[in-house]
Amino acid sequence: MAGQVGYHAGLEAERSVARYYLRQGYEFAAHRYRATSGEIDLIMRQGPSVVFVEVKQSRSHQRAAERVLSTQMERIYSSATEFLANEPDGQDTPARFDVALVDGQGKVAILENAFAG
Repeated sequence: MAGQVGYHAGLEAERSVARYYLRQGYEFAAHRYRATSGEIDLIMRQGPSVVFVEVKQSRSHQRAAERVLSTQMERIYSSATEFLANEPDGQDTPARFDVALVDGQGKVAILENAFAG
C-alpha cells in the first residue's frame, strides 16, 4: 500500500513539474524516458535546448534536495547521452540538467543547471 501511495505521489509530482515548465513556455518532450542506463523523469524543450529534469518529492524542498544522489546524476548523464544521440545536432545539442523539488504542499522549486560543477 505504501509503495502505491509513493508511486502515485511521484507521478503527481512529475505532472506538477511538467505543468510548471509548460507555463514557462517550454515544450514537453518525454515523461519517464527509458534508456539502457536508466530513466529520466522529464525531458522538456526550450527552443533548440533540451532540459533533463530529475523530480524529487519530500516534506520540504531541503529534504527533497538531499535525495539527489551522485549515482542518480551519473545515470541521468548516461541516459541523456542516449537521448541526445537521436537529436539532429546529437551531442552538440544545447542541454542542461535541472532538479525539480516538490514539497509536501505541492510547491515546486526548480534548481536550473543543478549538476553544473
